[in-house]
Amino acid sequence: MLQFELLCTDTASHARRGRLTLNHGVVETPIFMPVGTYGTVKGVTPQSLEEMGAQIILGNTFHLWMRPGLDVVTRFGGLHAFEKWNKPILTDSGGFQVWSLGAMRKISEEGVRFSSPVNGDKLFLTPEVSMQIQTTLNADIVMQFDDCTPYISVEPKTKGQLTTEAEASESMQLSLRWAERCKTEFARLENPNALFGIVQGGMFEHLRLESLEQLVAMDFPGYAVGGVSVGEPKDEMLRIMAHTPHRLPAHKPRYLMGVGTPEDIVEGVAQGVDMFGCVMPTRNARNGTLFTRFGDLKIRNARHKADAQPLDTSCTCYACAGKAGVAWDDGGRDGFSRAYIHHLDRCGEMLGPMLASVHNLHYFLNLMRELRLALDAGGFPAFRQHFAKDRVRGV
Repeated sequence: MLQFELLCTDTASHARRGRLTLNHGVVETPIFMPVGTYGTVKGVTPQSLEEMGAQIILGNTFHLWMRPGLDVVTRFGGLHAFEKWNKPILTDSGGFQVWSLGAMRKISEEGVRFSSPVNGDKLFLTPEVSMQIQTTLNADIVMQFDDCTPYISVEPKTKGQLTTEAEASESMQLSLRWAERCKTEFARLENPNALFGIVQGGMFEHLRLESLEQLVAMDFPGYAVGGVSVGEPKDEMLRIMAHTPHRLPAHKPRYLMGVGTPEDIVEGVAQGVDMFGCVMPTRNARNGTLFTRFGDLKIRNARHKADAQPLDTSCTCYACAGKAGVAWDDGGRDGFSRAYIHHLDRCGEMLGPMLASVHNLHYFLNLMRELRLALDAGGFPAFRQHFAKDRVRGV
């Protein structure tokens, strides 16, 4: 159901190079996973994802449960056939989406009661139901149902206040009890895939360690670090990133949930993370922000109105090069100019965010490829320095 090979490690950091074998294919790590919330990565076809090197994508348990519903996915034999993606898929548990409902949901020991944001139906999501949904979706990696600990409380009585140590501990202990229930139900369903436990504990390192130790004792095939990128300052996120991932078992994959910027990813790799996934590449693309080797580019700025350059002169994505592998200086480049993508964005044309999404995803996936090559060659420290220098140069 899951095999993880640790191929090499960096002697100057916790960075590592691995290979993850799942039911629907092999994933080379470290890896970034594009997010396909409703069974599609927004604005990008499965063919484009394959061409840009995507090895595994994410699906959203909560939203797919709402729409199209399990009866529809069941008719197709699972999410892979439904969305025409034949490589691995990871599904989240629905815990984060339930957390984001705030006062609209009620948490108890049994699970979470809430009204459907789609049609108002009264729903009850439990660890067992989450495992049943994800089994129906047939995700290669299934996430435990957890209680996402916020940085700032969303509870009616304490809304707007920093989450206290006592609140974070209570939330973490609930997630641990739910982890046990998830494991039991996952086994009962005879799910042939892999279940990951999720480390919680808020911004409190001793709670993170307690959560980690108890999850490791449960012997999950892989582990995730959750409860980061939930509103905390960047230095707090980096502190937890430096504390937790490398303490997880070395012979199992490690996933940092919801992160992040290119800088966050490189730092995460340095701290021993193998897997990343977030909506940033496509969300930022739709809002006019492009990631490039030399910093972030705001395509809506007037200075791009007549700019004939591609988004990134070093990029070989379809938006920049027209076809894979053609560099800017080759003379045969057939990509799109900044001026054209600026024009599409200003006019609200669909092609604008589509091209921007292709570029951003290609950038993230290519960054992971370069990280893997650097680790293979024993050159991660030099790559890390060169990456940081390029990113502050400016576009």
